[in-house]
Amino acid sequence: MADSHAKMTQATPQEIIISVLAGLFAPLLAIFLIVQLVLGIQDDHQPDTSSETAQKATLARIKPFAQLAALDANAPRVERAGKEVYDAVCVSCHGSGALGAPKFDSRGDWGGRISQGYDTLVKHAIEGIRQMPPRGGDGDLSDIEMARAVAYLANSGGASFKEPAAPAPAPVPAAAAPAAAATPAAAATTPVAGDKKQ
Repeated sequence: MADSHAKMTQATPQEIIISVLAGLFAPLLAIFLIVQLVLGIQDDHQPDTSSETAQKATLARIKPFAQLAALDANAPRVERAGKEVYDAVCVSCHGSGALGAPKFDSRGDWGGRISQGYDTLVKHAIEGIRQMPPRGGDGDLSDIEMARAVAYLANSGGASFKEPAAPAPAPVPAAAAPAAAATPAAAATTPVAGDKKQ
């Protein structure tokens, strides 16, 4: 009778070790090559800290958030136009419609607001409304600058408001002008205490 089960040969411990090492060789080789590739890519992408552009980029990243601007308090104030105020203050919300702000150049957003009237819109811009802070968050803006910004914004949405002109400077009274002119002449001829005439 023929034996239906063939007898299996047993592997020696040496053959088992060789087969395990051969099976691990391919994955270990793949891992080694991948690590070498990644290290080579990182070496190519090391930042060049000596170049001028790298130094400028570093300075731009670490510059202070706020900057100090020293202004002369006696300098005459120059009122900005509506577009200048919009570009400096208003565009951050009205450019994108953030926090429900009516978007610039959107007739749908401005239609109902324009019907409230120019004076109401200026009042809301100065005092603030809903999420909009007073004066758009810039307390240095004058009422005229706010009115100009409102006209510029509303006109982009279909209104036909006219930007207010700057108020005329107060005229110098006629009586004060001759007195001011006489004062320096009088001061020049008046002797100063301690001066001796010879």
